[in-house]
Amino acid sequence: MNNVLIYGASGYTGALIAERAAARGARPILGGRSRTKLEPFAERLRCPFRIVGLEDAKQLAAALEGVDVVLNCAGPFSRTAAPLVDACLRAKTHYLDITGEIDVFEALAARNEAAERAGVMLLPGVGFDVVPSDCLAVHLAQRIPDPTRLTLAFAGSGKLSHGTTVTSIEHLAAGAVRKDGKIVSVPAAWKTMDVDFAGLTRTCVTIPWGDVSTAFYSTGIGNIEVFMAVPAALRYFLKASRYLGRLLRAEPVQRFLKSRVPAGGPDQAARATGETRLWGQVENARGGRLEAQLRTPDGYQVTVLTALLIAERAARGDAPVGFQTPAKAYGPDLILEVEGTSRS
Repeated sequence: MNNVLIYGASGYTGALIAERAAARGARPILGGRSRTKLEPFAERLRCPFRIVGLEDAKQLAAALEGVDVVLNCAGPFSRTAAPLVDACLRAKTHYLDITGEIDVFEALAARNEAAERAGVMLLPGVGFDVVPSDCLAVHLAQRIPDPTRLTLAFAGSGKLSHGTTVTSIEHLAAGAVRKDGKIVSVPAAWKTMDVDFAGLTRTCVTIPWGDVSTAFYSTGIGNIEVFMAVPAALRYFLKASRYLGRLLRAEPVQRFLKSRVPAGGPDQAARATGETRLWGQVENARGGRLEAQLRTPDGYQVTVLTALLIAERAARGDAPVGFQTPAKAYGPDLILEVEGTSRS
């Protein structure tokens, strides 16, 4: 891990990943744009650090000297991924991030040939979105002939971090599914269904989760919908947002909503006791159908563990070149390497 740069290391999730790496005895390079935040944090962890913004290509190139893997933890990734990927391709450095943004997945998939020419791996989504669900999708797709439809759902027990909430605000009133191989925009909370998560039934709605993009590359399935369990009040709000989309996306409204988001995220106790349940189903044209479930620790705990697991592999040279998804690169059992995860 000494040849890994964690960019956005002083943010909520980046700090959790850096702290876990340091606790294991690794000394990753910590990167970010704010010296006042990063320097004392790096000194506490006894890790090297590099102050770098994303606007200066020369500064980015210097920051990547001696770096084999970049792990980008600075969202929204719609703003940070492109300049870091450009720098990684020039430096022949593997790129990872913890995004869940469909547009980012699609943008990196479009750079597959460039990554292959550079001999580097582009692997976005190495956190909770999308490692568990991607592994579940591939596990299912491998067990039924010619699958044509994939449905995924999950139910979490914790609150969101500042960064995740800000990204969610930017996508208010939006929805997406994949239909006949193409990503299609749909209204927020377009569909509702009750899902039995191993004895816990929750009402779920469609959301524009990362698997709408990535599961297509992982499985070849052209029809994909992803659902999330939400309380009744949020379901009503999401449905109402269909008629308020233009207002909710207006810059003054976006600024106001983002200003109300508290800093930080779930505390250690919440992360230690939380859990997430995932459900998946594949179908084929002959009427075949198969279901499976996953149970994992809290989503932020999963993100820390899977991001480190993949970064460590990439740093050792286990990094298939080109655009990848987690299960495409490392197989559907990758998630089972996370302690506290079970599949049925």
